[in-house]
Amino acid sequence: MSRNSVLILVLCAGALTGCAADYLNNYDTVTLAAGDTQKFNSMLQTVDPLNPASKNTTIEGDGERAAGVAKRYKIPPPPPPAPSITVNVGNTN
Repeated sequence: MSRNSVLILVLCAGALTGCAADYLNNYDTVTLAAGDTQKFNSMLQTVDPLNPASKNTTIEGDGERAAGVAKRYKIPPPPPPAPSITVNVGNTN
């Protein structure tokens, strides 16, 4: 190998290691997934992590009622009329 090819190889290797060091500069650990061992172990030993109610596939409700609610949401009913105002001009006892 010539001296120039060795120099180019060393420069490329130095540039690549500088990028990796910069990328991991803000982390205190070697891997990005470190620090979750307690959570991982508790999830690993959970017998049934799903909620028992999640297996219930029957939806209790009325489709017509849900459609009416959606329709009222899209097109709200008109506001109620304003109350009539009465003015007494004199005392008629």
